[in-house]
Amino acid sequence: MTILELAKQTGVTIGSLQEIVLNVGEKVDSEFDPISIDVAELVAMEVGFNVRRLHSDEGAQLKTRPAVVTVMGHVDHGKTSLLDALRQTSVAAKEAGGITQHLGAFVVGMSSGASLTFLDTPGHAAFSAMRARGAAVTDIVVLVVAADDGVMPQTLEAMNHAKVANVPIVVAINKCDKPGADPERVRIQLGSEGLLLEDLGGDVQVVEVSAIKKSGLDRLEEALLLQAEMMDLKARVDGTAQAYVVEARLDRGRGPLATAIVKSGTLLSGQHIVVGAEWGRIRAIRNMVGKVIESAGPAIPVEIEGLKGLPMAGDDVVVVDSEERARMLSNGRKKKLEKDRLHKASEERAESPDTSEEEFERVELPIIVQADVQGTVQAVTDALRSLNSSQVHVNIVHVGVGPISQSDVDLAQACGACIVGFNIRSPPSTITLAANKANIKICQHRVIYHLLEEMGNLIVDRAPGTYETQVAGEGEILDIFELKGRSKSKGPDVKIAGCKVLDGRFTKSSTMRLLRSGEVVFEGSCVSLKRAKQDVEAVGKGNDCGLVIEHCDDFQIGDVIQCLEQVKRKPKFVSSESGAVRIVC
Repeated sequence: MTILELAKQTGVTIGSLQEIVLNVGEKVDSEFDPISIDVAELVAMEVGFNVRRLHSDEGAQLKTRPAVVTVMGHVDHGKTSLLDALRQTSVAAKEAGGITQHLGAFVVGMSSGASLTFLDTPGHAAFSAMRARGAAVTDIVVLVVAADDGVMPQTLEAMNHAKVANVPIVVAINKCDKPGADPERVRIQLGSEGLLLEDLGGDVQVVEVSAIKKSGLDRLEEALLLQAEMMDLKARVDGTAQAYVVEARLDRGRGPLATAIVKSGTLLSGQHIVVGAEWGRIRAIRNMVGKVIESAGPAIPVEIEGLKGLPMAGDDVVVVDSEERARMLSNGRKKKLEKDRLHKASEERAESPDTSEEEFERVELPIIVQADVQGTVQAVTDALRSLNSSQVHVNIVHVGVGPISQSDVDLAQACGACIVGFNIRSPPSTITLAANKANIKICQHRVIYHLLEEMGNLIVDRAPGTYETQVAGEGEILDIFELKGRSKSKGPDVKIAGCKVLDGRFTKSSTMRLLRSGEVVFEGSCVSLKRAKQDVEAVGKGNDCGLVIEHCDDFQIGDVIQCLEQVKRKPKFVSSESGAVRIVC
């Protein structure tokens, strides 16, 4: 666009924009001179705008490409097992706890000779953000529903992701070989949730399969290829690539690695790229079997090596002309991200309720998160933050990809944090000993709901608790005595309530509540408690006693007296079968 067009879009004067353009190293003679999209983005960010790049293949030569298929559904409904059956591998057996922990991309060759690119997304509730990213880059969603379980909460969540992304659904009713399988019930449930199935006059294909018995797979293949054919999927092959990161991880030998799906164009080895806020020069492109390739076209998942830092899952891959431009665009995006982060933090502080310390005490639980890949780091961080409560604030002080290191232990010791390790190898004994010596807790898990369960219980232990008033005992006034003051120095007359404790116990250190006909008449401190004319600290159920309530002389026979005690109540950790967790205060 031109400077003039950018001024109209942003509302900033032409002179101000020209000055910024010159500062980023671009030479322009007039407001009618075109500037590159990279410069336009830098200028827009400088004046406070968020930028989203829109890609257009209008006028380009398009060729048919493979469909990108995302497998979604409820936890343990057999999504990975279904992919295993299609690609004749055993990923499910390698995944801890039988569930998928991070997003993977695979090209699957079909018996017909066609190929499909599959995204295998996690099925647990904590990874909903990763499923959302999968739906954003996919062409077709395979909704896996177990024939014995039926429609579950995450089934509906997956349906919503597909609807928001405007992606067609093919339903795979799995586990049809099990004794309790009822595919018809699944059809009825899906129909009641607004999914228009072919069987019921709609356009959503339904296939009954068994991943274990490998039955129905040919019909599922036909359904996917038919759906892809109807969509007439095409993409530009020539020119600059448009790609999206579906996963990122840190390799000790090769550095930051990003798994990306090419949407259009061709990605070439040696190109300078900006991925989110990170930049680099592509040192190597590997396909999904680890073979180095020189280029990758549309719908091909690849692993990119050569980035300076670790990008975020969901970032777009932008090809730029030079290292200077890549570094400049990366720095501009980082500054904008930091500015947005500070602005958001400021807003959150302004919106937080002004709660006095008398109402409740809140403590902080600092946490350091280390996981195997970037997408998992994000998902685990989001899941831990969901455990925030009015009594305990979960503060993620640092996140990283890779094993737990000595620097993590040092940071944890400095800020009193615990370390969460997810789906990574155990730290060396030297690091474990250092953590134990510094009294630093390390929580390591490979299954997300086990991690959340341990952290939820830790939060409950750390919570200060809230005090609430409970009735510790209840009695009835049977007689009233009056102790007269013999002189002014002895004080005024005192009324003594002769009671029988009917339930619980009375304690001298407690507050007493006087009730008449169910209504509260008075509430005050117990200043004297006697049994058989002897001062006592407590009187149990079934015993008679005499008590004096400070500043109260309005006793009547038949009145009820309750003994009130302040009890500290801790929050509770609650988990459901769907994997959702919460702290209830």
